[in-house]
Amino acid sequence: MKTAVLVDAGPFVALLNKNDHAHHLCVKTLAELTDPLVTVWPAVTEAMYLLHFSWEGQEALWEMLIEGMVTLAPLGDEDFLRLRELMKKYRSLPMDMADAALVRVAEREKIRRVFTLDRKDFSVYRPAKIGKFVLLP
Repeated sequence: MKTAVLVDAGPFVALLNKNDHAHHLCVKTLAELTDPLVTVWPAVTEAMYLLHFSWEGQEALWEMLIEGMVTLAPLGDEDFLRLRELMKKYRSLPMDMADAALVRVAEREKIRRVFTLDRKDFSVYRPAKIGKFVLLP
């Protein structure tokens, strides 16, 4: 899965909300991506919450998942300790569970690219054995 791109909650919201300040940038970025898109349940949960004002946006996110436009990476019991370690390590930011889950999947699957609007935090995170993320856009 090394050629995949991890997707954070922010781009989902921007893609599905035409009034979002990053909408056009995220649409352009998505159009340029050819590798599989991968996310985690905590990022989907965060995006659904942020789209609470728009049933249509939430429905469109469901369709992205159902149609396989984005794949959900599993998180199992074996990942929980690492999620906790990451959240403790980056508590000064602080790191939320969605970010911790994305970093954990990056480590496990050796994925370096992240589609995120959270450049501030993702430029600080250093997944084990990967180093710096490549941030999109």
